[in-house]
Amino acid sequence: MTAPVSPGVATTRSGAPLPLVALPQGELLTVNIDQIPLLKDAIAPGVHIQPLRLDPERGEWVVLGTLAPGCELPMHYHTGPVQVWTIQGRWTYREYPDQVQTAGSYLYEPGGSVHTFYCPEDNTEDTIALAWIEGAAVNFNEDGTFHSALDAVSAQYRTETVSAAQGTGPVGYIHGGAAGVIKS
Repeated sequence: MTAPVSPGVATTRSGAPLPLVALPQGELLTVNIDQIPLLKDAIAPGVHIQPLRLDPERGEWVVLGTLAPGCELPMHYHTGPVQVWTIQGRWTYREYPDQVQTAGSYLYEPGGSVHTFYCPEDNTEDTIALAWIEGAAVNFNEDGTFHSALDAVSAQYRTETVSAAQGTGPVGYIHGGAAGVIKS
């Protein structure tokens, strides 16, 4: 990433002045999923991810998930909102079996939602979904006791440790704040 430009007046291509820009952008912060390795079983068995943006400063994490038929996450509570766009396949929450998410579905969950994610075992293909998560997912065991928590910081840690264990090398994703894009 190039160094940030000092605050100043930006202009259009024709030279017309724009409002004062406090944090001008020196380059686009962009990644391509074709250049991000699939981190297998990074969250749970059958839950593979490609991190796109892990922003510990804002507590946001954006991942592209490839989800195997039959995979499941523990029951969890979201401290912030979650947005999920299902690109391929289908999944649902055990608590809402009649509200199956299929290719083309967009789901918005307000903070405080509690549910158990799973992909039906009879899926004939992997499910692919883009998830934008704010805050943490606090996971629980079947008996209601604390299991674990996953947030932008722990997602970043998992990305680094799973990537190293799987030999995929550094993973390029957008990081929060002034750090820009972590180059792979």
